[in-house]
Amino acid sequence: MTTATASEYAAAPDVPIEDLMACPHCDALYVARLPEPGGRAVCRDCHTVLISPRRKAGARIIAMTLAVMILVISALFFPFLDINAQGFGNSTSILDAASSFRSGYMTFLSIVVAAAIIVIPLVRTMLIVYVLTPVVFDFKPWPQARRAFRLSQELKPWAMAEIFAIGCAVALVKVADLANIGFGPAFWMFAVLVILVLVNDNYLCTWSVWKSLELEEE
Repeated sequence: MTTATASEYAAAPDVPIEDLMACPHCDALYVARLPEPGGRAVCRDCHTVLISPRRKAGARIIAMTLAVMILVISALFFPFLDINAQGFGNSTSILDAASSFRSGYMTFLSIVVAAAIIVIPLVRTMLIVYVLTPVVFDFKPWPQARRAFRLSQELKPWAMAEIFAIGCAVALVKVADLANIGFGPAFWMFAVLVILVLVNDNYLCTWSVWKSLELEEE
């Protein structure tokens, strides 16, 4: 894959504002243009990938997004961990972890945890499927598609299912000497989910989605 430096996209003062894009990391301003086939546009200053279209990426993104949705929902109904120490054992699920604080002000923390690892990831996946399905199958965008896609991007930093899985893995290293720990089906589902989320975010070119929505609505 070829890489184009952002110097080729340096903003000019007479360019319409709708043709400009800002780097999400350093706020450098560029003229948004589609790179050559197989190429991508990166920020000249911080090397963040700004535009990276891929052929048939939409269908792959929908498939992986649906897989993430299925994994999150399925993980709710299976044990996450089995812990045994000195003859005592306990099995915990994702819902148990999310609702472990049930009294006083800690109840709010349980709600936030449940939202970050369950509710928000599910809402975000549904929004992405809602936006991309008509684009991939050459239909007219469904109502409020642009607002739905904007909301999915705003929710991205708050969808922390994969962060939860990584945090649990780090915690298990510290308690492995104190108890016998068994990984339940939900743990492996979240392990696969981490990989899918990373690959899915790498495939999703937000600029391409916005341009597709704009062209369909014209």
